[in-house]
Amino acid sequence: MAGFLIRKAKMEDVRPIHALLNFFAERRELLPRSLSEIYENLQQFFVATKNGKVVGCVALYVTWDNLAEVKALAVASEFQGKGLGKRLLKTTIKEAKKLGVKTLFALTIRERLFEKFGFVRKKKSFLPHKVWTECVRCPYFPEACIETSLTLELGSKKKKNKLDSFTESFMSTSEPMVPAEPAKETSWPPPPPPNKN
Repeated sequence: MAGFLIRKAKMEDVRPIHALLNFFAERRELLPRSLSEIYENLQQFFVATKNGKVVGCVALYVTWDNLAEVKALAVASEFQGKGLGKRLLKTTIKEAKKLGVKTLFALTIRERLFEKFGFVRKKKSFLPHKVWTECVRCPYFPEACIETSLTLELGSKKKKNKLDSFTESFMSTSEPMVPAEPAKETSWPPPPPPNKN
């Protein structure tokens, strides 16, 4: 692991992050991200660098009260298997704890990495509607979703009050636009998206 540095992303990292994420988007492993989206959310990103070059990234996105998502976790192909994904995920968990996040979640086709950190599978309907705003851009949405939702509890559960009950009812996800659960562990590479014509 010598020579790798994990740090908060800077302006100069936007184009390398964009290239890295879209490399995996072309392989249908991540959602594509525009340059403007990365610029707008730059403060959420961490990068892994080697000799000053971005070789991995991850984002921590706070979605609601006590809830945050691990997004855009990617490591360049030639640097995979060196523990960088683990280090990026560990950094994100640490940052979520610093912010006081109680529940961290991820939508992924790579469950095993997250499970090593204690993430457990949860039905997608457990997560608030707000989570699915990006899903509409995915060719697999909603009938053929290939991602699994996983959560990690970071803090003790607080006693519910009236505001929590209101929040839960407001954010309830019993609506039909929640992506379908994968029938079984996703094959690799993912199948082509369904024809929507």
